[in-house]
Amino acid sequence: MRVLVVDDEIRNAELTALDLRDAGHDADFVGSGEDALRRMEAAPCDAVITDLRMRPPDGLALLETIRQRWPATTVVLMTAYASMESARRALKSGAYDYVDKEGEFREELKSILERVARERNLEAANRQLASTVDSLTKGLATIVGEAPATRRAVELARKVAVTDSTVLLMGESGSGKDLFARAIHFTSRRAAGPWVKVNCGALPEHLLETELFGHEKGAFTGAVRQKPGRFEDAHHGTIFLDEIGELPLGLQVKLLQVIEEKTFTRVGGNAPLKVDVRIIAATNRDLSEMAHARQFREDLFFRLNVFPVRLPPLRERASDIPQLVEFILRRHGASPDQVTPAARRALERYAFPGNVRELEHTLERAMILAGADPIEPEHLSFARPERMGDPGGALTWVPEIPAEGLSLEVLERELILKALEMARGNKSQAARLLGLTRRTLYSRMERHGLRKPGEAEEGGDDDADAGPEPAAGAPFRAGAARDPDAAGRAPGREP
Repeated sequence: MRVLVVDDEIRNAELTALDLRDAGHDADFVGSGEDALRRMEAAPCDAVITDLRMRPPDGLALLETIRQRWPATTVVLMTAYASMESARRALKSGAYDYVDKEGEFREELKSILERVARERNLEAANRQLASTVDSLTKGLATIVGEAPATRRAVELARKVAVTDSTVLLMGESGSGKDLFARAIHFTSRRAAGPWVKVNCGALPEHLLETELFGHEKGAFTGAVRQKPGRFEDAHHGTIFLDEIGELPLGLQVKLLQVIEEKTFTRVGGNAPLKVDVRIIAATNRDLSEMAHARQFREDLFFRLNVFPVRLPPLRERASDIPQLVEFILRRHGASPDQVTPAARRALERYAFPGNVRELEHTLERAMILAGADPIEPEHLSFARPERMGDPGGALTWVPEIPAEGLSLEVLERELILKALEMARGNKSQAARLLGLTRRTLYSRMERHGLRKPGEAEEGGDDDADAGPEPAAGAPFRAGAARDPDAAGRAPGREP
């Protein structure tokens, strides 16, 4: 260990340090508490062995300062005036141990330091074990979902996790890029190393550069001390560059150097620094199109695109919604049974443009609104309710057709009833859920015996922009277009 001996009897301090060096420690000595604090400022030690009686600061004062400023440093007190009271005071003040400067006290010091070293090694082994357990609980096994698109993304992530290759995660906001990046790190052999995340879109260019690469003292106004960057913090680990598409062009050259040469220089510095870092980048933008438009360096895109993994939006993995709902509710301490079947159907019909993040926020709001009561459809506040059953969201529901066939009329009637249930009888809302005008809904309700002919209509006339009424018996499609221009658009396109 790195040990500092503090004693105003300089000859004793020197001989003690020499003995500890012979025992394999990196030991040095100083003659006062002031010198010890200056030495600790320059390079903190693993252990400090200090005399109790010295001119201020004495051993107890030095002990108190070290405990406050360098709590990881072990302090052992020694004195030629040993007494039960002085030993009690030393241990009560936080000293690791106490020795009498008589006889073979240096051998006793060696034994104490051996014990400290064993305890530190045990703590390091425990941290390693905890990190391994943590990696198992944070790895790819934590990703929820069994949809084919989800399984494909997880399988790709599992294959690349065991390598050191650069990974580019592509997906819409809220699709789980941060979760996948963490899972790749904690499944890799770097799991015990640092995990460092940087949002490239959160800081202006001049601040982002010093955040990533650090700066030297005096590099700019306010740089009063040297600051290591996030790449240095991630040494032997993984750095996650989120929103990499927002990285300014000026910094893209420097990032390219780190990827190619594993070296960089701090802001205001000249000496190249070498790092061993794995890079995982993420974006919700099309980097290839940005490179074509010269908004992103093409050579950097090729370096980042070594192993691309596309994360599917929630609308492409709608079958995962029930499993995600249960997972989110349990994480918030709620029972999955708290969501009523009607609310579950509403969740499964919604396109979730904000993906899993929006699903979680929707459920969190619903739990607050419902309190101890079951979560009903009226507790679900969707960001874009017009995306209920939106064909542009690829969530148009198609039932299984049994071998004996089914009745389209019966199916249409059931869908109208479900829409009215979700809308709590509000026909305008039910019409929006089905992609119909109110007048069309009334007509179909009459046809199915759900409304008396001539029954008063709620609200005003909303058919001014409606398309023609489908003929009786025409195929029914949930979420059909409501405006006259819809027929001229490609399926799945929004206005």
